[in-house]
Amino acid sequence: MIKEPIPVILDGDPGHDDAIAWVVANASKDLRILAITAVNGNCSAAKAAYNSQRIATLIGYNGPVSKGQDKPLYVEPLKAPTNVHGESGLDGPALPEPQKELETLTAVELMAEILQESKQKVVIVATGPLTNVAALLLTHPEVKEKISHISLMGGGIKYGNWTPAAEFNILVDPEAADVVYKSGIHIYMAGLDVTEKALVLQQDVEEIKKIGNPVSEIVWKWLDFFYRFHKSLGYPGAPMHDLCAVMVLIHPEIFTIKDMYVEVETTGDYSKGTTVGDYYHITGKEANCSCLMDVDRKKFIDYMIDYIRSYSEVQ
Repeated sequence: MIKEPIPVILDGDPGHDDAIAWVVANASKDLRILAITAVNGNCSAAKAAYNSQRIATLIGYNGPVSKGQDKPLYVEPLKAPTNVHGESGLDGPALPEPQKELETLTAVELMAEILQESKQKVVIVATGPLTNVAALLLTHPEVKEKISHISLMGGGIKYGNWTPAAEFNILVDPEAADVVYKSGIHIYMAGLDVTEKALVLQQDVEEIKKIGNPVSEIVWKWLDFFYRFHKSLGYPGAPMHDLCAVMVLIHPEIFTIKDMYVEVETTGDYSKGTTVGDYYHITGKEANCSCLMDVDRKKFIDYMIDYIRSYSEVQ
């Protein structure tokens, strides 16, 4: 029996790790990308949309790309410092210019149209702040039943990275995250607990260098840029945060996953943006998240390199 590929919408704020996640998603025969939508986060929504177009050209994706929300639902935008992803949001190697124009539909309009017309349930892979996804659920509640689940990179059960308690993607728009986590749609949550274990080390970069196809040439340079920032913080490698949200769809067996109930803190001087996980099931509330807690790093990297290598073949 032939397995049908999983239809996905990729929503993010690329971003080096978003870009690499999309490289893998496009290479996987287990996924079918219906659209790419950009959101304000690592950079402005306009820059994220332009970066999305250039990534699409690089990987040979010819589907729709759309610009999403310019700012969070209620709070003022929070930008990543330029030493993380650069002034463009995707600094490093030169990328090809877009071959296709952006869609005239906004990201929310495009997602709604795709979901309404889809005969299959769709997975939303959200690797940036959850503003677009929340806006979709608030303005088009009828499409909720068309969403299989949401696989997201965000939060952390045990700690944060932008504050001691909060991770960047959730902190940028905690109210949007709150909408998504309370939506009743099951979430696969790739938080810091797992993403900071999904490290690309220097020897992995050297392995990607050897591949020698046009995509690998860009990817190793992205990794080099991203690694330099993390090295300055004491990391032994570059964490592939966003790739975890893609990889769990195609290789769930390499992850340790724990189901639990998770809420988002939207207020508080010290805890705003925190994803509060009921790790020991104290509340008795039904789990709304499958939380990724650990990963087989070697298998993760081996799969990533295999997908990058596949661009040597005719797409």
